Amino acid sequence: MSEQRNGTAIEWLVPIALVLVTGWVIWHMPAFILDWGGHQDQLAAHFARVDVAPDMPVVMGTHIDIVDLAALLLIPVLFVLGVRTVRRAPMEFESWRPLDRLAVFIGRITMMLIVVLCCVMLFEVFVRYVLNNGTLWANEMSLWLAGFIFLFAGLYAMQQRSHIRIFLIYDMFPRWLQHVCDVTSTLLIVTFAFFLIYGGYGEAFAKYGRWELFGSAFNPPIPATLKPTVLLVIALVAIQSIINLISDWNEEPVIHTAADDIDQDEIERLKKAVGAD
Repeated sequence: MSEQRNGTAIEWLVPIALVLVTGWVIWHMPAFILDWGGHQDQLAAHFARVDVAPDMPVVMGTHIDIVDLAALLLIPVLFVLGVRTVRRAPMEFESWRPLDRLAVFIGRITMMLIVVLCCVMLFEVFVRYVLNNGTLWANEMSLWLAGFIFLFAGLYAMQQRSHIRIFLIYDMFPRWLQHVCDVTSTLLIVTFAFFLIYGGYGEAFAKYGRWELFGSAFNPPIPATLKPTVLLVIALVAIQSIINLISDWNEEPVIHTAADDIDQDEIERLKKAVGAD
């Protein structure tokens, strides 16, 4: 039985908190690489420039301070709490296996990242066109956030069955042949994910290990963070496609029409908002 309930505060506070602590850990990741993965003079110089709290007492190694360690420990705690407390919204797909909960919670994180992205863009517009003093970091920050949003939204779309699918011929097939199509498409997704991970993990972790930067004035670690995230998310997408296949195997066939694009619940809410009968 799927869960649904009106949103509660914890469902939004946990993703916001997770975004904040994860952002802190990512920005201070050079401290962890320096202490756990070997010392690099160039990386040490970079970390000295970007360290937000250089005066905090070091509690591990020579670079990891108490805030870094606390943020790192909070990430799994908040993630588990978020997955356990997330609830399915009325308009979301009804499947509610453990991985479905994870994908929906990542969807909530994506929503928070969109809010942050909008705030960054609005701030840049304000300082550039009102104060006539543009920032050096807003453009790269927008690109960085948009990359994560694009990846996480793909996993959420897969769980919601809202990715692009062509039903014109599929709906004419008998159910057994639809199963063949479903299995084939899942195998193609898993095969693509396997070869992408197999061919890309060396480069991805090399970029992470040397904490490769973007090369701009702001110089965020976009290559170092997005490359490994691509592999992680594509692995989750492949697993989610298998879960979707299992969840939908015994479902009755659905005939898709143009009416599927109409959200009746949304229409009713709009009618109430404008006072229409």
